[in-house]
Amino acid sequence: MSRSRDTMGILLQLVVAALAVLITAFLLPGVAVDGYLTALVVAAMIALLNITVKPILIFLTIPITVITLGLFLLVINGLIILIAAEVIPGFAVSGFWWALLFSFILSLINSLLGVSLGGR
Repeated sequence: MSRSRDTMGILLQLVVAALAVLITAFLLPGVAVDGYLTALVVAAMIALLNITVKPILIFLTIPITVITLGLFLLVINGLIILIAAEVIPGFAVSGFWWALLFSFILSLINSLLGVSLGGR
């Protein structure tokens, strides 16, 4: 029973993240998402990249992250978005600054949606 509940929680988080991707893409003219399924794939890809690639990038950039007092992590988030845009057809980002803004607004919307849905 607990395993089924965990799976449902993960699926709910993925759907909420896809909704956040759609909302963020709607707000930013430099970002395009073709549809609901693409948003779901984008949310899953960002989660996968955050689990696999992001820790490696953080480790490799520890000195610059320390020097910038952690602000370089925003650059890493933008790079993750750009990687996702390269891999996923139907998801386009016009440049690094749009990716950085997309990453920032996506985090805010995810936080708001997570709180409004009673997320952990």
